[in-house]
Amino acid sequence: MIVITTPTGGIGRQVLDNVLDALGARDDGPALRVIARDPGRLTARTRERAEVFQGSHADPEVLGAACEGADQVFWLVPPAPGADSVEGHFRDFTLPLCEVIARRDVARVVAVSSLGRGVAKDAGPISASLAMDDRIAATGVHYRALCPPFLMENLLGQAAALRDTGEFRMAYATDRVLRTCATADIAATAARLLLDDSWTGRADVPLVGPDDLTPEGMAEVLADVLGRPVRVRETTPEAYKASALRFGASESGAQGLADMASAMDAQGFYGAAEPSTPDTAPTSFGRWCEEVLRPATLA
Repeated sequence: MIVITTPTGGIGRQVLDNVLDALGARDDGPALRVIARDPGRLTARTRERAEVFQGSHADPEVLGAACEGADQVFWLVPPAPGADSVEGHFRDFTLPLCEVIARRDVARVVAVSSLGRGVAKDAGPISASLAMDDRIAATGVHYRALCPPFLMENLLGQAAALRDTGEFRMAYATDRVLRTCATADIAATAARLLLDDSWTGRADVPLVGPDDLTPEGMAEVLADVLGRPVRVRETTPEAYKASALRFGASESGAQGLADMASAMDAQGFYGAAEPSTPDTAPTSFGRWCEEVLRPATLA
């Protein structure tokens, strides 16, 4: 039995699709369950193949029912910029999972976390995700933390700006290497692990793409793909916070994003020292721009 959380989200949806593709029409494959706030957003294929539990996976009753008899769980704490506390948001999701693990027969958990273990300090959502790993692993469950650096999909929020002005902004030094990862690679790795019942223990799984680009280098790639000049403008964590507040984030949520940006820049845990991991993150930034970002700028 495989349980997938966030099945309509950016990563969870791709995990679900990969698992469904692998299972196909097999009758001998593992049973599949999903937890969805809005089941109406699930595909017809999912509704036919999976048992659907409506609600939030932070709800102990919903999570407990969905994980009854489960072997593998895909876990992702959804972003909540409006939360009163970044740490509290992660804790409110994670503690019910730890309780389910303690009283059910969940054997393995695959979760989306972040690079930065042992390095990232006071890094907002990154620190909260690393603390989540420790809580889950402390239950004794077999655990794999998927650890990407900066997600390429973070740039999708600036697709309109790239189209209209040829500019994107980053709260990061524009001349320092920023390692990246495509969410499709996270999803593919998660699906492989969910379909494998042989791994044990706890381990981090780095997902570092093949590029060693600075934001200025990313702008050059974008210019080639979009066929127009592109420039990157370095912004500050304070400006990043102000922007988040304008878009409805809470004070805590906006401060967490600013802390994350400050830590990424100052502590360098998404930087050049991280080697690429072609087995888990083969997608180049250029390929992602062609396949994902360019269509978004044309929408």
